[in-house]
Amino acid sequence: MQVTETLSEGLKHEFKISVAASDLDAKADAKLVDLKDKVRLNGFRPGKVPVAHLKKVYGRSVMAETIDQTIRDTNTQIFQERGFRLATEPKITMPTEQKEVEELLSGKSDLTYTVAIEVVPPIQLADFKSFQVEKPVADVTDVEVDEAIKRIADNNRGYSDKGEGAKAASGDRVTVSFKGTINGEAFEGGTGEGIQVQIGSNTFIPGFEDQLIGIGAGETRTVKASFPKNYMSEKLAGKDAEFETTATLVEAPQDTKIDDEFAKSLGLESLDKLKEAARERLVAEFATTTRQRVKRALLDRLDEAHRFDAPPSLIDEEFNLMWNSVKAEMDSAGKTFADEDTTEEKARDEYRKIADRRVRLGLVLSEIGEKNKITVTDDEVGRAVIERARQVPGREKEVWDYYRNNANALAQLRAPIYEDKVVDFILELANVTEKKVSREELYKDDEADKTAA
Repeated sequence: MQVTETLSEGLKHEFKISVAASDLDAKADAKLVDLKDKVRLNGFRPGKVPVAHLKKVYGRSVMAETIDQTIRDTNTQIFQERGFRLATEPKITMPTEQKEVEELLSGKSDLTYTVAIEVVPPIQLADFKSFQVEKPVADVTDVEVDEAIKRIADNNRGYSDKGEGAKAASGDRVTVSFKGTINGEAFEGGTGEGIQVQIGSNTFIPGFEDQLIGIGAGETRTVKASFPKNYMSEKLAGKDAEFETTATLVEAPQDTKIDDEFAKSLGLESLDKLKEAARERLVAEFATTTRQRVKRALLDRLDEAHRFDAPPSLIDEEFNLMWNSVKAEMDSAGKTFADEDTTEEKARDEYRKIADRRVRLGLVLSEIGEKNKITVTDDEVGRAVIERARQVPGREKEVWDYYRNNANALAQLRAPIYEDKVVDFILELANVTEKKVSREELYKDDEADKTAA
């Protein structure tokens, strides 16, 4: 076997490999000898088929298998000897001329091919004990608990008839029946009977609710509204519609008395128990946000401490995924880059930087996990699947079957678990200091943290 490196530029390498025909023939013959005891051919007793006859019958297919196995074994040897970690699958170039292929399969010519690869650069990990990470912590106050319960009460408040001649105002609930048309034609899903609309809830298409202000029970009016460009139905997306709408009942929201009886209506023993439940929920929400902030700070620190050239192909792949998603979202919403106060060139620049950061951090986290033998167990993935299934009551089996039969989906569940375990490992070594903050300070950069994480 002869190996010649024909290209070495940064993270890109290319090799030309030649394997003698005699070596391939010997390997193919060994496969045929092994095959002799397994095949059954008419006219021959089991195990007595001459190798020469097997070669006539199976020679080409066995040689094809031999060539495939030889390429894989040879590539593995080359990469291991040089300590290469591949960033992408190797690109193998084989002979394509019919005559060359025939001679190769018949064992008359040497195997000559090229393999092009892109490798992951060596990563020198930082000393994580030198990392300083600030952990913002917010205590849940009584006022915040009261506010949370008030929101619960508002979401569970009742409504009462405003009476004859009353007109609907913002916040009121109007029961309506409507018939929708587009260009004078009725459309599927455009008819409703006894539909309750809370004015100001923004649950109907834009413009519909506002035009119900001032309507009275028994009154009919034509409501004009447009379906959003990103509406779930492609047939209706972006279309202007008219709805002949009749109000049958106008109701005003009632104040809810927050007491033991209200708590019992929610399935709790008393108002004190409701406050305990609200506090526990807020504590959990604060803890989640704290975790996001700490993780963002740690990822920023990892980014600063590990500057290296990431494999261009991985950056391109990450960028294309993000860019296609951004473009699809903007097209769906009918927005342009000018609407976002930028240009396409600047946006591409920004997303390429994000792609570079993501790839580098992914490689760093992978290196840390590999060197410290951090793994994700099947039980941990199984619990994640169960949690996903719980989020769609009634369709648990469907979710379970989806993940059981989809390796890529399982990998997408495994990845964030692995990342969190590596993050926890680093935090155990880093110097983490707590800082008391208010709720407002804790949530100030919450959206940015979610995006970055």
